[in-house]
Amino acid sequence: MRTVRFGIIGCGLMGREFASITARWCHLLDMDVRPELVAVCDPNEALWKWYQTHFPSIRQATKDYTELLANDQVEAVYCAVPHNLHQRFYCDIIQAGKHLMGEKPFGIDKPANDAILECIKAHPNVFVRSTSHFPFYPAAQRIGDMIESGAFGRIIEVESGFLHSSDLDPTKTINWKRLIEVNGEYGCMGDLGMHACHMPFRAGWTPLNVRALLRNLMKQRPDGKGNMVPCETWDNATLACEALDPAGGDPFPMTIKTHRIAPGQKNTWYIHVWGDKASARFSSKSPRLLQTMHYTGGEQAWQRIDMGSEFTFKTITGPIFEAGFIDCIMQMWAAFLYELEHGPHPKKFARCVTPEEEALAHRLFTAALKSQRNASVEPV
Repeated sequence: MRTVRFGIIGCGLMGREFASITARWCHLLDMDVRPELVAVCDPNEALWKWYQTHFPSIRQATKDYTELLANDQVEAVYCAVPHNLHQRFYCDIIQAGKHLMGEKPFGIDKPANDAILECIKAHPNVFVRSTSHFPFYPAAQRIGDMIESGAFGRIIEVESGFLHSSDLDPTKTINWKRLIEVNGEYGCMGDLGMHACHMPFRAGWTPLNVRALLRNLMKQRPDGKGNMVPCETWDNATLACEALDPAGGDPFPMTIKTHRIAPGQKNTWYIHVWGDKASARFSSKSPRLLQTMHYTGGEQAWQRIDMGSEFTFKTITGPIFEAGFIDCIMQMWAAFLYELEHGPHPKKFARCVTPEEEALAHRLFTAALKSQRNASVEPV
């Protein structure tokens, strides 16, 4: 069992989720590589206590991320910081020779993303990937298997999205994800977009163009100090694209949705694929339910399949039990460690988001901003 020693830069929600995963690594079967948490960094010292209480392996806690990068014991870094810090932090991590799992969108805008990609190219021995865990649901993996086998035939249409509704509350205090100078002009696309793009991009369904419909529904929010302040980021984005299938055929419609204000949605990821030989749909709202339809002539009928814990990276959990959010995060981290140690997994949908896929997302989102400004269809 090889141990990869990690440092976390950014000790908030997702940092704690990763730390928890390291403590549960024995839940995975057949893994010959494991993470160990040895260092944490956050300017808020109050966040250190939880980590130090639960992880005696931590030997460094610092406010200065460059001190963590100078630590020879740290081999890899999980960096979860606001978008305006991505370019500087990610490039410094890569230049320090540390493997990187970074949060989306790999830069506040396309120039920042271009700089990160150039840094990655200049350091080919550093392994770099981005987060997106929803495609690791067993039902999504089954859809991935269908894509790889060509089961859908000619693609008719695809829709993928990520929806939640916490921002429907007008009294919710503004945070950095609603500030353009920190989150960026992409708004919800930058923060949520890769969740919706991950499977289509991995399938090779490349958007050729986009007509974007973007909405800023909450134009001001309370600042937590008794004042109302401008809220200028996009809340909802619907991107209507034409896409190409690498298997051939004419361009087909592909819709990517990222909505922060979707009434009735708690935190829902979904993908629908329609083909002339088969169709499939899955939503995390019903995490066990996979619906498929195979067409060979005659009646068309959807089949409902109850999926259990049928994960790509095997676990101790019996296959009859349902999968959840934390299970998918563990699968994502297993994919990162597997590829770091062994190279790409044989199943292409059992791999983490690549820097090249993040670059494609930036091209799409940049074109979407132009489309919104001009009410036009823009090339990607």
